[in-house]
Amino acid sequence: MIYLEPIEILFIVVGFLSSLLICNFLVPRVMRKMKELKITGIDVHKLHKPEIPDMGGVAILISVILGIALMIIPFEDNIIRLRLLAFLLTVTASGAVGMVDDLKRLGAYTKTLLTVIAALPLLIINFFYPILVSSPRFPFIGRTRLTILYPLFVPVNVAVCSNTVNMLDVMNGVMPGTTIITFGAMLCCSVLLDSETGLIISVVMLGVMIAYYRFNKYPAKTFSGDVGSLTVGAAIGALAIVGELEIVTIIALIPFIMNSFYMLTSMRKFQEYRLVKEPATILLPDGRIAANEDPKAPIPLVRMMLARGPLTEPDIAKGLYLLSSLSAILAILTAVLMVW
Repeated sequence: MIYLEPIEILFIVVGFLSSLLICNFLVPRVMRKMKELKITGIDVHKLHKPEIPDMGGVAILISVILGIALMIIPFEDNIIRLRLLAFLLTVTASGAVGMVDDLKRLGAYTKTLLTVIAALPLLIINFFYPILVSSPRFPFIGRTRLTILYPLFVPVNVAVCSNTVNMLDVMNGVMPGTTIITFGAMLCCSVLLDSETGLIISVVMLGVMIAYYRFNKYPAKTFSGDVGSLTVGAAIGALAIVGELEIVTIIALIPFIMNSFYMLTSMRKFQEYRLVKEPATILLPDGRIAANEDPKAPIPLVRMMLARGPLTEPDIAKGLYLLSSLSAILAILTAVLMVW
């Protein structure tokens, strides 16, 4: 179990509150700016097809940068500082990729490659000042030495997490809602596994996502854009590395991983979802959402949830929150086994 000095607890509470307040302050201003610039998107799951500001994730990116930067200052441990710096640079780079994708529309392979490159700060800082542990912990087994393979795992992990979160950002409130649950699980696991870095990052990310959820929940006032989902996904991937929470993070992300797997296998090729001709779902005249029975339509997790019949958008979101909660509980139980 982690032990913190009273002053460190105070800093962590301040980190949570400052991140929450910063994001709460920024989102309305980013929304107004995007509306002025005519960067908007159509909410296709509403009958009246409202046009709302896009790229609200810019507020997420700035809030994470400021929140983590504030947390680097008070902690005297150089390893923690360097890990937070590596996390910050990686998330910033991933957010920048998302921003370019929102404005220029990158191809699937290009975007994936750039999210892999975004993880390089983790490896570069580790080369000069070793901050990563190449011996991840497993339940029952304990630490295993992966000295050669672990550096290869780092960029792949960040890229996979970035893109899986991006692929599940499909309806109002789903991305912030599910990741709030994920970061909550990471917070608990950080305490159980004595990860001070993981605790700091989880607290900051929880503050940011809780604030942002208010603007993205049904009916959404803004869309995150790829800048938002790639930022949050990269934060989860980088947190797993610098917080030494690799295994529990994989378990917490099971719904995200399932969604990506079903999506890619059903499309039979690697491409941007927005380029798919047949959507996975259709909007009914009564406002409910149903599965698209066309065999050419992809089969993401949402379409599987609709196999028994149409649902409203809030009900679909609640189902995804439930799946994320179950995975979060499994991740925490795994952390308990790792402590034993």
